[in-house]
Amino acid sequence: MRILLAVDGSPYTQKMLDYLAAHAEWLTPNHHYTALTVQPLLPPRAAKALGKALVDDYHSEEAQKVLVPVQEFLAAHQVTAVAESAVGPISQTIAETADKGGYDLLIMGTRGHGALAKLVLGSVATQVLAESKLPVLLIR
Repeated sequence: MRILLAVDGSPYTQKMLDYLAAHAEWLTPNHHYTALTVQPLLPPRAAKALGKALVDDYHSEEAQKVLVPVQEFLAAHQVTAVAESAVGPISQTIAETADKGGYDLLIMGTRGHGALAKLVLGSVATQVLAESKLPVLLIR
């Protein structure tokens, strides 16, 4: 099974990884993992003032801060994962990557806001569920 892990470096990502580790059926050689982190776009004026090279370096560094611990965690469980990063609208980018990448499942952590908070604040997980055609496993 090809599985996309949407990660952001938050405690909710760690909860997702802990869930996988606690369920041996997830961490087997039968599954092929890709860890994806999406960095939000910088405001256009800030990006222009900083320059393309500096903005690219910033996004790369931020992605590595998220992806390296995920890869280390999975390696400790004898699982290798391809690491990918992208820049753009977070939920849309996750959903598009999941749908176009030939994955069988998308797994992501969720903050677990109540219905009122989701209505007011929105939720990346809720938006991904609405936009993706893949099955999504949300870990709370």
